[in-house]
Amino acid sequence: MSMTGRRETLSRARVVAAAIAQADANGLDSLNMRSLAQELDVVPMALYKHVANKGDLLDGMIELVVGEVERTPQTGDWKRDVRARILAARDRLQRHSWSRAVLESRAAMTPAMLDYLNALTGLFLDGGLSADLTHHVMHALGNRMWGFSQELFAATPRSDPSFETQKAALPTHFPHLAAIARAAAQADPESGVGPGCDDRLEFEFALDLLLDGVEILHAQQWSSRGWMRASAVAESWRIQKDTPGYGTRETAETLRAALTAAKRDRDM
Repeated sequence: MSMTGRRETLSRARVVAAAIAQADANGLDSLNMRSLAQELDVVPMALYKHVANKGDLLDGMIELVVGEVERTPQTGDWKRDVRARILAARDRLQRHSWSRAVLESRAAMTPAMLDYLNALTGLFLDGGLSADLTHHVMHALGNRMWGFSQELFAATPRSDPSFETQKAALPTHFPHLAAIARAAAQADPESGVGPGCDDRLEFEFALDLLLDGVEILHAQQWSSRGWMRASAVAESWRIQKDTPGYGTRETAETLRAALTAAKRDRDM
């Protein structure tokens, strides 16, 4: 056989790249070993020399995509750097509509996923945030760290028969929802954003809101121990208000001691 007629060598990289292309074009549900083998012009069993199963294939796909997230340059401003890093992840992952489902389905994180999370965590720590606060921030970010919005409900599609019925009922039965719906429907000529909700704008608004809050907590030297102690003090105060002897010197001394301990925990 001539060199020009030789079939391209099958490899894990080639299998994964073909799987990404197929998922991008036809959706994740269309991806299976048989269809992928047909795309690569091989028998299905040939794929198993390079991927153990579909789970391993999905690991390879998300590993490649996450590994391509741009490492944005650090400026020394932790909030700006975190924002840029997350938006870079959003830019990359939004190109692959299937990526969120695969990320959320992984039983264990791939090396590229761990590397991304390690780098993102490092931006907070290098910026002076405590490991304690950073731990809670990562929980608060949730899927936003990957660039995904965390909507509780999907908007009713305009094509859905119930859309017009719901829309007509808003002013009478749900006036507060009607007010924000009208606001969303109005275009702001100066913003460049057209009518309706702009997904990127809403994502960046929520991200900025969260990071601004983290900045305030960092400036206040927030700690989980101090917060839990303060919560316990507030609960103790509430309980003691309803018990005999409230307002006595003993009660005041007890609360003063608890507040002192909370302040000490915060400053540690």
